[in-house]
Amino acid sequence: MKVILLQDVKGQGKRDDIITVSDGYARNFLFPQKLAAEATSGATKEIQRKRAAEDAREAERRRVATEKAAQLKGKVIELQVKCGEKGRLYGSVTTAEVAEQLKAQHGVTVDKKKIELAEQVKQVGDVPVKIWVYSGITTDMILHVVPLAK
Repeated sequence: MKVILLQDVKGQGKRDDIITVSDGYARNFLFPQKLAAEATSGATKEIQRKRAAEDAREAERRRVATEKAAQLKGKVIELQVKCGEKGRLYGSVTTAEVAEQLKAQHGVTVDKKKIELAEQVKQVGDVPVKIWVYSGITTDMILHVVPLAK
């Protein structure tokens, strides 16, 4: 019997999957637990329509993320920090500070967890930064750390 899963079922599939199971499993477990519904032609077409709409939304999100990544590629984020005589910082630069400056200088909001510093920044100078714009889409930028003007 073909059924459409209404929820994720361990060992069978994920929500909206169309699977084939034995008649007894469907009637005695899946249907009473409201985990599945019978796969009629109308329900199958509805699932396919939902998948097509989700694929279109996903393609649009990826297109926007790719444009954002291209816009940011190679740009410089300048960060002014307190430091000692020889350019050694009082502490280190955090990804939260980088995210804040990225928004202020380039108008792009990125979660601090999606910013990857090549190394811990404890010295003034240039440091490569990788920014995860979307799943599988990254862009490289440069963090220019300069001493705070006194």
